[in-house]
Amino acid sequence: MISRYTRPEMGKIWETKSRFNKWLQIEILACEAMAEEGIIPKEALNNIKRKAAFSEKRILEIEEITKHDVNAFLDNVAEYVGPDARFMHMGLTSSDILDTGFALQLRESMNLIIDDVTELMDTIKERAQEHKYTAMIGRSHGIHAEPITFGLKLAVWYSEMARNLRRLEDALEVISYGKLSGAVGTFANINPRIEAYVCEKLGLRPAEAATQVIQRDRHAHYFSTLAILAGTMEKIAVELRHLQRTEVLEAEEAFEKGQKGSSAMPHKKNPVGSENITGLARLVRSNAIASMENMALWHERDISHSSVERVIGPDSTILIDYMLNRLNKILKNLVVHPRHMEENLHRLKGLIFSQQVLMKLASKGLTRQTAYELVQRNALKVWDTGKDFKSLLLEDRELINFISKEDIEEIFNLDYHFKYVEDIFKRVFT
Repeated sequence: MISRYTRPEMGKIWETKSRFNKWLQIEILACEAMAEEGIIPKEALNNIKRKAAFSEKRILEIEEITKHDVNAFLDNVAEYVGPDARFMHMGLTSSDILDTGFALQLRESMNLIIDDVTELMDTIKERAQEHKYTAMIGRSHGIHAEPITFGLKLAVWYSEMARNLRRLEDALEVISYGKLSGAVGTFANINPRIEAYVCEKLGLRPAEAATQVIQRDRHAHYFSTLAILAGTMEKIAVELRHLQRTEVLEAEEAFEKGQKGSSAMPHKKNPVGSENITGLARLVRSNAIASMENMALWHERDISHSSVERVIGPDSTILIDYMLNRLNKILKNLVVHPRHMEENLHRLKGLIFSQQVLMKLASKGLTRQTAYELVQRNALKVWDTGKDFKSLLLEDRELINFISKEDIEEIFNLDYHFKYVEDIFKRVFT
């Protein structure tokens, strides 16, 4: 399921081989910096760069004995490098490698997610322009309120997604920090210039201050940002599910050739993609809570965060990538039914113009309370009898003393509601 809508690059970021490659890159860069500082022989550096390699299978075998992943990794690399491996990892601690490598994985993932969001925004903008003046009913509490356009609904989604994009870019900056400052962050056994060199080569910044680990507020920020993005996608998905309900049927997910909606009922066409996105948003949200709970570690570090991040790192980024690509496809191929929108728009026999009648009565000198009572008593008759609102207003002798037939005819005009659509579009899309 996931592979259908997830970029292959996203999965590769979280493969074991990719993680070990990053660890090796960090270790070699640290050796480069130490050679520049005269801490290790340049001949040793050349030998390390020439011979350094690893075997995923062998690392796992060693880890079965050491019960420590970074030590297992270093032991395996030493088997390739030979005696000069003693110059590797000098003054470093495991978290220097783990946290800096994790930052690289999160940064690469975020860059892909930002690309996904940009593509989704392009799709939303295109569909919004297409339906800029496609009239439909706006709803509050699930009840018909006043007319909107489908394009305006999409414009709201675009505007929110633009805010998500800014949050993602901010989270990208916050997570792009590395750390090579030793066992408790004091640089006791390694020069800060080593950290600066490695981070610059990796496109990271050195954490201003660290303990044994990079502080987890950065990660909480990152995963919370993904959770907010998931919330926006869930919001869109829930709306699409409502619009596809049989009683509404104003928009629906495309039903592909050969697709089946139910094992029992051949007539079914279900919003399965939107439901899927709704469910996955719950996972991404719960992962954000886990990332916040990772912030409080014992003293300079414990290991309670590590197991959590091994799950939420790949899970949240891969799920978000999947959700964005699936939602993009849904919106690209979304089947819109303007005729059903028009039918639903008039389902309440003109009640959607009640506020305009209220405003017109108030402009004629009636108190708001009196005007409200006059309009409401006719509106309730529509609910009770199914008669046309406009006809009831014209038959109300008390009301007709204050506004004319011409006033009423003018009120029942959809164009009144759409006079600022262009202005809203300019604000959103420029």
